Amino acid sequence: MNKLIIIGNLTRDPETRTVTSGSTVCSFTVAVNRRRSSQNANQPDADFFRVSAWNKLGDVCQRYLAKGRKVCVVGNVSVSSYEAKDGSTRFSLDVFAEDVEFLSPRSEGTGEGGGFTPSDADDTKESDEGFKEVDDDDLPF
Repeated sequence: MNKLIIIGNLTRDPETRTVTSGSTVCSFTVAVNRRRSSQNANQPDADFFRVSAWNKLGDVCQRYLAKGRKVCVVGNVSVSSYEAKDGSTRFSLDVFAEDVEFLSPRSEGTGEGGGFTPSDADDTKESDEGFKEVDDDDLPF
């Protein structure tokens, strides 16, 4: 089983592109701080994960994420290597997102709405108390 769960902050705004098959992919990088038990605990180390979210999930990420926002990403991970400008070999951790949870409060939002709400993903309405209005015809019983 190959499953990774990370929580961290976006290092830059997400970028979206369309591939030749017509699918869209949203790419962003998440910085995850490591806990340290050494004397320099005030200077956290970080690991950087490149994340790819495809199709509808990618569209939602592009719309609501921005640099500095905190997210939880669940997905498959792969390791790739490349040669840096100085000639050294570097490794990259690439995550193919299956689920992205937005953890920053709405007040930290940027752009139009400031945050993702379940009513944005589907056509249900939320009342003032945070509950969704449900039509009796939608109930399965």
